Amino acid sequence: MVEHTDIKFGTDGWRALIARDYTFENVRACAEGVCRLLEASGEAGQGLVIGYDTRWGSPEFAVETAQVSAAHGIKTWLADRVVPTPVLSYTLLNHKAGGGIVITASHNSSLWNGFKYKPSYAGSASQKIVDQLEGYIAAAQADGNILSMPLADAEANGVVERPEMAPPYLSNLSSVVDIEAIRHAGLKVGFDAMHGAGAGYFETALGAGSTSIDPLRSNRNPAFPGMGQPEPIAPNLGLTIDHARSRAYDVVLATDGDADRLGVLDEHGNFISTLSIFALLCLYQLEIRGLKGPVVRSLTQSSMIDRLADLYGIPIYRTSVGFKYVGQKMMDVDAVAAGEESGGYAFRGNIPERDGILSGLMFLDLMVKTGRRPSELVSMLAEKVGEHHYNRLDITLAPGAFKPDTHMLAANPPESIGGLRVLSTETPDGVLYLLQNGFWGLIRPSGTEPLLRIYAEGDSPQRVDEMLADLRTLSGN
Repeated sequence: MVEHTDIKFGTDGWRALIARDYTFENVRACAEGVCRLLEASGEAGQGLVIGYDTRWGSPEFAVETAQVSAAHGIKTWLADRVVPTPVLSYTLLNHKAGGGIVITASHNSSLWNGFKYKPSYAGSASQKIVDQLEGYIAAAQADGNILSMPLADAEANGVVERPEMAPPYLSNLSSVVDIEAIRHAGLKVGFDAMHGAGAGYFETALGAGSTSIDPLRSNRNPAFPGMGQPEPIAPNLGLTIDHARSRAYDVVLATDGDADRLGVLDEHGNFISTLSIFALLCLYQLEIRGLKGPVVRSLTQSSMIDRLADLYGIPIYRTSVGFKYVGQKMMDVDAVAAGEESGGYAFRGNIPERDGILSGLMFLDLMVKTGRRPSELVSMLAEKVGEHHYNRLDITLAPGAFKPDTHMLAANPPESIGGLRVLSTETPDGVLYLLQNGFWGLIRPSGTEPLLRIYAEGDSPQRVDEMLADLRTLSGN
């Protein structure tokens, strides 16, 4: 009996180590599963869009995927070059396709690749759809009936096309952010693409004007040197922080491997927490653009959002971690903004999915409209909602390593964490400790990597360090 890889989708897609489990055979099985899903749902006739990032083998894995869909007779639009996930998602909407696939492991290290599936609404697949897809993939592995057509034949008969996906996406950006104002604002912007798919997009979006974009780490390099992984958080931006502190940038933006997440350095080269960035972008929607409506946040997002909701009289919806939950709720309630802790934010008028490029442009427009530098925006936010500081600890778990029993931890909470009284606990995804003054801590196994994540938000950096130490002790790691 042949043993097959047990392919399971996490919070956003299936990810695995290249050559160990992430193989052409398994990618073809995933593609076959998607085709069977589209056929069963009656959406195969709407076609399929396929994109890929800068990782090892991503172009080749994308071609293998397109050869499977072509053999099913499904009209396939295969990106003609590396493409960010939000661009692929917008292309899906633009073509009114039945689904989309992105070959990417997002922010995982260079040893990984992945397979993201986007349904017709262009967001992360819901759990219901994920369950159906996993079933079709398992069936394809079991029966071995995986179709394939050579790409040259598929292109010759017109079932596969290789379009340029960027122009329609870039054209839509001007409807949700003031591109002209940014273009002529005279800002000096550093942009770190982290060797990922976002390279060139800010320069193209803004074009010729007084604002300049200085590209950093913009060449394709699947090894992602100088960083643990292409995730735009402070530990991975060391080289860029050093560079920024030797230059006179007004701001530095960074996007992850598939450009659906944003990181920001202020004018001094200091990293601004992803929680503060989302709170500021919510302010942009509510104050600068004057939009009204709910905001959706994951349980690892900041309580600053709740305080903004009180100030502006809007509802807040909290979800489990993962944009398959955040994005679905965003669509359900027509939210003006939705965000998670990892730097992934979505906004009304675009796609119900994370978009690091749009988020960066919105931050630039916030600077232009308020006339404030990034550090001044953070101070302005603190004046509105109080001091909030945040950090996250990632602990690598070896195979078979101890994982904490989060339900047991929730049932036996300590009196305090980092000197803040524990008010209650919840177990929506890991164990969430709700603390006095609206602060919180969380112990949670990652849904995409072999990591235990520990999160803390408090009223000072020192407090956050104390909270993380206490939470790590509680986790047993």
